[in-house]
Amino acid sequence: MRILFLDLDTLRPDHLGCYGYHRNTSPAIDAIAREGVRFEHYHCSDAPCLPSRAALTTGRFGIHTGVVGHGGTAADMRLEGSARGFRDPLDRDSVAGTLRRAGFRTVSISPFAERHSAWWFYAGYNEMYNTGKGGLESAEEITPVALDWIARNARADNWFLHINYWDPHTPYRAPAEFGDPFKDDPLPAWLTTEKLAHHRTLPGPHGAREISMYDNSSNPRFPRYLGEVADMGDLRTFFDGYDCGVRYLDGHLARLFNALADQGVLDDLAIIISSDHGENLGELGMYAEHGTADEITTRIPMIVRWPGCQAGHVDTNFHYNLDLPPTLAELCGVEASPRWDGQSYAPALRGESCGREELIVSQCCHTCQRSVRFGPWLYMRTYHDFFHLFPEEMLYNLAEDPHEEHNLAERRHDLCREGAARLLGWHDAMMRSMPEGCTVDPLRTVLVEGGPEHARGSLRKYMEYLEATGRGDAIPELKRRHPGEFH
Repeated sequence: MRILFLDLDTLRPDHLGCYGYHRNTSPAIDAIAREGVRFEHYHCSDAPCLPSRAALTTGRFGIHTGVVGHGGTAADMRLEGSARGFRDPLDRDSVAGTLRRAGFRTVSISPFAERHSAWWFYAGYNEMYNTGKGGLESAEEITPVALDWIARNARADNWFLHINYWDPHTPYRAPAEFGDPFKDDPLPAWLTTEKLAHHRTLPGPHGAREISMYDNSSNPRFPRYLGEVADMGDLRTFFDGYDCGVRYLDGHLARLFNALADQGVLDDLAIIISSDHGENLGELGMYAEHGTADEITTRIPMIVRWPGCQAGHVDTNFHYNLDLPPTLAELCGVEASPRWDGQSYAPALRGESCGREELIVSQCCHTCQRSVRFGPWLYMRTYHDFFHLFPEEMLYNLAEDPHEEHNLAERRHDLCREGAARLLGWHDAMMRSMPEGCTVDPLRTVLVEGGPEHARGSLRKYMEYLEATGRGDAIPELKRRHPGEFH
């Protein structure tokens, strides 16, 4: 058997045709979705990049691995302690290690381990190809490496090939000669002139007036990625820039599929298509970033075409990305690890109903937030607001409000209580099952160490920019909320 895992960074499912997007961004991906199972409610447990792939790789929540942030203690995998044997258990329990136990030759083409000094990402792989630019490489720098491997190895049996593309990630970098196939397509209707004008009055990094995080600086190397969104023309540049990244990437995936077809292995190849996180494109006033524990950042695509399983099926149950290792273990007939927090969704590939009643998702790299997804509801709790002045509690009905425009927390205290109880129940269960010697929630560690990596030590300078852009009225409340920034 052969398995191809396409790990497509920062890919919003609602910007793919197979998930209902009105722009033709993803014909190659859509074709695979028609032949497999598309998961509608699939989330990373811990966002964004580093925590998400830590959960995917280990099959465990960030609260258990310790990886919930982008810097400080919470960016490193916890040591195994006295239970560690001759080898770390991740050698067997990782996504790649699980498949190697099943007899697969495991291969990764990705710069991710070097990007975040996340060397555990290599666990279980026989071969690793680092494309060398830490996530700034475009598809034309990754595809030749993948095509070379396919030409040399595709006809062999029992391989697992992981390929990591970055084109939808900032800075939106589709080559100029690619043009703009979406220049005549309408923008999403929810983000109006009035909504953009309101966003420009709000404080917060990666807001409409500070795309570069804390100011409106830009890089002429990346003309699709502006320093701010001043008007609807700039908004089009942003949406088209992101969507061009998706479409440019999709064209390169088509090249891979054609190469696999030429080798005679495409028809019976298992294909998995997913991402690490989504991308805020105006939601919660944040642009071109993935800094919240909301539906937009944590919901990711998952498309699985598996030989002998369902075709053209849509699964509507809740699943995590950390459910992938036990799913692959069941599909490939190897023993599940008792360390995993994940649950197999292999039955869904056979058309059977399975999934979770709720999802708990986390963000500790920009904001510090934990949220609960249950029914149509998203309950969000903020511990560090990333200087956006988010309220402590937010509640959204995603069935009626998919872009999170209307916070219902003040009107639905009953649902906030339910969300808080679900979050507390999950937290207690996680703390009871912590690894040996671990007694502290890593979210608390992030806060004690000075806050999320992308917020530390930045508020004083940012307040000068707020004053200069007419938003100084936010400063007193920012000082009240973040007194540690002034010690």
